[in-house]
Amino acid sequence: MSYQVLARKWRPRDFSQVVGQAHVLKALVNALDSGRLHHAYLFTGTRGVGKTSLARVFAKSLNCETGVSSKPCGVCSSCVELDEGRFVDLIEVDAASRTRVDETRELLDNVQYAPTRGRFKIYLIDEVHMFSNHSFNALLKTLEEPPPHVKFLLATTDPKRLPITILSRCLQLNLKRLSAEQIAGQLRNVADRENVPAEPRALELIAEAADGSVRDSLSLLDQAIAYTGGTLSETEVAAMLGTVGTERITGLLDSLVAGEPRRLIEFARELAEVAPDFAQVLGELLGLLRRVAVYQALGDDAATLNESPAVAGLAARITPEDCQLYYQIGLLARRDLPLAPEPQAGFEMALLRMHAFRPLPEGAAGTAPAAAPARPASQRPAPAPAPAPSAAPAAKPVATAASEAAAPEAPPAPVARVPGELDWNALVPELKCTGLTRELARHCALVSFDGRLVDLAIAPQAEHLRTERQVKALETAIRESLGPDIAVRLKVDALAGQRSPAARASAEELQRQAAAEREIDADATVQALKNEFGATVERIVPRDTTH
Repeated sequence: MSYQVLARKWRPRDFSQVVGQAHVLKALVNALDSGRLHHAYLFTGTRGVGKTSLARVFAKSLNCETGVSSKPCGVCSSCVELDEGRFVDLIEVDAASRTRVDETRELLDNVQYAPTRGRFKIYLIDEVHMFSNHSFNALLKTLEEPPPHVKFLLATTDPKRLPITILSRCLQLNLKRLSAEQIAGQLRNVADRENVPAEPRALELIAEAADGSVRDSLSLLDQAIAYTGGTLSETEVAAMLGTVGTERITGLLDSLVAGEPRRLIEFARELAEVAPDFAQVLGELLGLLRRVAVYQALGDDAATLNESPAVAGLAARITPEDCQLYYQIGLLARRDLPLAPEPQAGFEMALLRMHAFRPLPEGAAGTAPAAAPARPASQRPAPAPAPAPSAAPAAKPVATAASEAAAPEAPPAPVARVPGELDWNALVPELKCTGLTRELARHCALVSFDGRLVDLAIAPQAEHLRTERQVKALETAIRESLGPDIAVRLKVDALAGQRSPAARASAEELQRQAAAEREIDADATVQALKNEFGATVERIVPRDTTH
């Protein structure tokens, strides 16, 4: 007897054997048990999630000799023939091989005839998005109003390519990608029934490599059984898949946490000898970091994860901040790996970036050489006394780079503070502030100054500038100019808008504009152009502006 591959041998025979897809199963089971059956169903989803398998089980439920129900008997002639793929009233069509309109019309010519053996004649059209526009048009009317004995079951991985007229005539069921945990559970069930010893982590590796597809996972399980000779170990399955394995990835993360760049380079070059997929290795590292982060996030509830001692140990030694940093660097490195001169170089640089940007423990010195160690204030030399003024200016000494770096910049001398004598319009351009803080200063007007308190006012229409952040920044700028013991008070006053530097600048601008317009109007050449050609002046800009 010829060998039957696992993907075909363990195809679901009824709804109870379907892995996941509870939302779709609920809709189909309720429809079958209540008798509310649509004439056209569209199964969508990525490859290997069960579209065709569900359609066949649904066809069996419709044609079981015991009656229409969600639990076909599985032993009657109709059920057996459907399981063996030889039921005459189930017409399976691969749309990719029937793209021409004449083939679609030939297929639909027999729709009007009653089923030969079953209760319904069922058209199962796989990859229906491959039909041409003419084929869809030929199918359209029949799909909308088929005879009572006909059901259409359509399957596609790309529903966006179907015309909206087809979608509107079908009951659409969207199948989801399965999680690695769901697939691993199914693989464990199959391995036990096939009497194949398998380590749990080996099955998890296969489930992760399947990327959400049950069919792919069973094909990989077939391959793993052949590769390992019948006993699935993590090491051998990892070698077959080209993955590094949890133990080595854990060792890599251990070296990273320990701050051993030499070991990181050795690890990368050891991997290069077996020609791995470095993007996949980064993916495994990211997966381990995710497990560590989840373990840390759950805190006291982490025991419910049943994680390995290695993950628990890493979670205790890596800070959450470092874990997130490693993950982000690895994620970007995996994205940019095709841009590296060669994959190994990109992988090595990713590991070195993780090491270089790792935050140092508090009080630890960095590895980069410093220009000069900072001294405590008690050990710094006292500043030299200022030289006495003399009639002739002294020669300016040439300072070395080290002395320039060590000597702090002398603070600017504070503005003389005479009560009642503060020119706010002159002070504002000298304030060390920018952006919204400078705009706030420009729209303020000085109410009074007594030598210690700068009393300011701002007009209601400019009050939106008076945010807490900008007021504090303005107070800091004023103290830098007038002295550290200066107090600032800011209130709202309707008259402030007439006395502020902004109002003064606006008035001066209007004066310059009016003067420029008078000058242009009085110009003889302009007058001649107006009189001779009917010219008009569109815009006048004063000479001393930058508009």
